[in-house]
Amino acid sequence: MTSKPLLDIAGAVDQLRTGHVIAYPTEAVYGLGCDPANEAAVRQVIELKGRPETAGFVLIASRFSQLLPWVADIDQTLIDTAMQSWPGPVTWLFPRAAGVSDLVAGNHKTIALRITAHGPSRDLCEAFDSALISSSANHTAAAPARSVAEVESYFGQRIGGILAGPLGSSNKPSEIRDLVSGNIIRRG
Repeated sequence: MTSKPLLDIAGAVDQLRTGHVIAYPTEAVYGLGCDPANEAAVRQVIELKGRPETAGFVLIASRFSQLLPWVADIDQTLIDTAMQSWPGPVTWLFPRAAGVSDLVAGNHKTIALRITAHGPSRDLCEAFDSALISSSANHTAAAPARSVAEVESYFGQRIGGILAGPLGSSNKPSEIRDLVSGNIIRRG
């Protein structure tokens, strides 16, 4: 098996802009990411993970303006609630905007969003100037990849490359909260 190249930020952005899926370091594990507006790329992530189309994904961003296209009109006080925990390890379920693809949001009326505090992930979103799909780099039945070697073992030539950079220090997934109800869906 030939190794995928380690990408710098510019190379990762080039891969995203041309519709490829990449792997990149996140707060706890390697993630798979793509342009959430590119349906073919989103379908590729679904296929790589062996994930049902109805599950939906988390979108990460470096700033709230990158998430606005995905969010329905909501009260500013709700946005302020989410912003109190961002950037950071809390994923909020926002009411989803009317044109958001079911491939991105799944069969949910909400969309999962996070402004990440992890440097390489933030830098990638900032350079791409958009939110990204963020899903752990693994087939649904396997453990998430925690190294470049594991990413290569799982996906080989089926991804556009791997963004070089360190994982964050977290050892657990982000907490998930419903923005409207305030309910905690998954503890972090």
